[in-house]
Amino acid sequence: MPRAGLTRDRVVEEAASLADEVGLSRLTLAALADRLGVRQPSLYKHMDSMAGLQRSISLQSKKELGDVLARAAVGRSGADAIHAMSHAYRAWALKHPARYEASNMMPAADDAESAAASLASIQIIADVLAAYELEGDDAVDAIRAFRSTLHGFVSLEAQGGFALPTSIDRSFDRLVHGFAVALSRWTETSDSL
Repeated sequence: MPRAGLTRDRVVEEAASLADEVGLSRLTLAALADRLGVRQPSLYKHMDSMAGLQRSISLQSKKELGDVLARAAVGRSGADAIHAMSHAYRAWALKHPARYEASNMMPAADDAESAAASLASIQIIADVLAAYELEGDDAVDAIRAFRSTLHGFVSLEAQGGFALPTSIDRSFDRLVHGFAVALSRWTETSDSL
């Protein structure tokens, strides 16, 4: 019988929190069991394997990131929404490094639930970019550019890749502003390619 108060959701949440502290690749079932005050075999009442636990962390993280983006975009459009989503994305990713890593895990080919969670975040971005009247390949290119821009900056920042003495916040603001300006002329650039 599962320990009182220990649920699958609690196991996943504690695993995600522990992974944020030690790194996703350094998460162990022994450390998780210790954190939860149970013996390691007790964890298998709430999950089937380490791979299953990592999938659950990934799924939860994709949903969290989608919620963060949606909350940031509510009531905003255009450049204002781009700025709000970008700052929310960065803050969440830096606060939750392992969850961020897990949110970028590709779903298995037969994992419809994980694929749907991935697409939900992308749809939020697509909805915001709709203000720029982008369609078809132009919209896909803009979504990819937005995600790549944020991911590249956040990944470098998290790894200490910005050692120059200029404000990182200022650099991020300029990056996001530049992307928003580029979006206003996005279809012009596709015509010249």
